[in-house]
Amino acid sequence: MAEVKVFNGVDDLKANVGIELGPTDWFEVTQDAVNQFADATGDHQWIHIDVEKAKQGPFGGTIVHGFMTLSLLPMFSPMLSSVENVKMGVNYGCDKVRFPHPTPVGSKVRATAKLVEVTDIAMGSRATWDWTIEAEGIDKPVCVARMLSVVVP
Repeated sequence: MAEVKVFNGVDDLKANVGIELGPTDWFEVTQDAVNQFADATGDHQWIHIDVEKAKQGPFGGTIVHGFMTLSLLPMFSPMLSSVENVKMGVNYGCDKVRFPHPTPVGSKVRATAKLVEVTDIAMGSRATWDWTIEAEGIDKPVCVARMLSVVVP
C-alpha cells in the first residue's frame, strides 16, 4: 500500500502542488457490489446486472457502472492523503470525468492522484486533483476524473 501523505494545513497543500500519490492497494469490484449499486441508484441496465445475458453482450460479461467506478474515489482518497490542522474538507464536485475503458465485474482496481492546483476562495481553499483509476490487466484507465475539494482552515 502507498504511504499516506499527510498535509499539515493549507499552506503545506499549496507547497505540494504537482505531487503524485499512489497507487492505492487493489480493490476487487464484485457482482454483489454492482447489484447493490444498481439497487441504490435505480440503474438496472442488463450490462451491469444480468450475468447470463451479458455473456452474449459486447463486453463478454457484466461491467461495473461508470458512476460506481467514480464513486470509489472517496474510499481511495484517504488511502493516499489527508489534510490535518483544518476545520474540514468537503467534496466540491468534478470538472471532467471520463471512462476510457469498461471495468469488467470481478476486476481489481486501484487509483493514483495528482494535486494540480490549490486556489484561495471565500471559505478557504479549493484543491484540484487529477485521479486515475486502473484495472488490473487493462492497458487503458477505467476512469479519469478531475475532482475538486474545499478545505476550510
